[in-house]
Amino acid sequence: MRLLYTFGIRCYAAGVRLAALSGGKPRQMVEGWKRTFGRLTVAPVGKEKTAWFHASSLGEFEQARPVLEEFRKRHPEYRVCVTFFSPSGYEVRKDYAEADFVCYLPMDTPANASRFVNLLHPTVVFFAKYDFWFNYLEQLRRRDIPTFIFSAIFRPNQYFFKWYGGWYLKHLQRCFTHLFVQNEESRQLLEAHGVPQVSIAGDTRFDRVSAIARNAKRFDSIEGFLSLHKGNKVLLAGSSWEPDERCLKQYLDHAGNGITLVLAPHVISESHLSHIETLFGKERCVRYSQLGEGQSSGSVLIIDNIGMLSSLYRYADVAYIGGGFGRGIHNILEAVTFGKPVVFGPNYHKFKEACDIIERGGGFSYAEYGQLEECLDKLLGDSGQYEAASRVCLQYLNENTGSTELILTEVERCLAKTI
Repeated sequence: MRLLYTFGIRCYAAGVRLAALSGGKPRQMVEGWKRTFGRLTVAPVGKEKTAWFHASSLGEFEQARPVLEEFRKRHPEYRVCVTFFSPSGYEVRKDYAEADFVCYLPMDTPANASRFVNLLHPTVVFFAKYDFWFNYLEQLRRRDIPTFIFSAIFRPNQYFFKWYGGWYLKHLQRCFTHLFVQNEESRQLLEAHGVPQVSIAGDTRFDRVSAIARNAKRFDSIEGFLSLHKGNKVLLAGSSWEPDERCLKQYLDHAGNGITLVLAPHVISESHLSHIETLFGKERCVRYSQLGEGQSSGSVLIIDNIGMLSSLYRYADVAYIGGGFGRGIHNILEAVTFGKPVVFGPNYHKFKEACDIIERGGGFSYAEYGQLEECLDKLLGDSGQYEAASRVCLQYLNENTGSTELILTEVERCLAKTI
């Protein structure tokens, strides 16, 4: 099975290299792989105690941050290495100040895994959520390096639990020192398949968004813009896509002048920004980059910048989360942490937090425009319903913080026995 797995990895790598001829993210990945080993030989890691944190992409890195930053605070004697699989993670966080070294993770062949682990010489390893690289795991096991995964979710339909999944399941059994899962279903599933070193620690994203809310940035230009529309309700749409934007346009037409829309689209290419302006009407729109240029009379503020959204939710009355008419909704917790009721499209069922918040009454989903109109009218027009939904969001967040402490308490217990 290992030969078949490695063959699949090599085929995938060949496909990435072929795609890299056209540039873009595949080229960034290939160039990143080429640089990793050379950079690692002179990196300030591996020569002292080293904690290795791996995240597939930017979202998983945000889950890793609370554990990484608290671990570093508690154990300043450790150097910290962060690896990414995706360019969307590496390119944004390659200069992350809390890490001593950030790089791409080379493809998971036996030779790469052995060379990387030998050069990095990690003392302890953390994987965030679901990136399982089985040749790397095997190399860590052979060297008896404590290895943990956190914020993981397991479901019966995953390949671990299929008829062909025994080889993969064996790596969970013998390669991880401990697995920290998000829910009871995951714990029971693993234990039923012979993986006993598992405990429920929840989702570290709650700790992350809680920290973001405590340290949320203020934006003078946006506060100035909103002050021109004082008395309006603020509907903030985060990570919107075109289907979301069409529905929001309908709602703005219905609601009239009492609503200010702050729109942070997922894609901020010039073509998409122009499309949004055409959709809503150019006279209605102002871009964030143009605030202060005398173009602030419109009722639709378009955020044509990245890195702001998590702090912007503080200005919302209601948050609309995009992606629900595509592969799935984006992060709702960044809004929930401010006590903002959340609304989103129908494709949310694979996100536990979305299901939870709907069940409790702090989140609302819709499949067609009429349902959106009814929902937003109630939230923006009925103070009692709004306040009840807001309380639910704050209570849900408070009940689910503390994952980082649970994880590091167990990690430190394991390290005390193994190092």
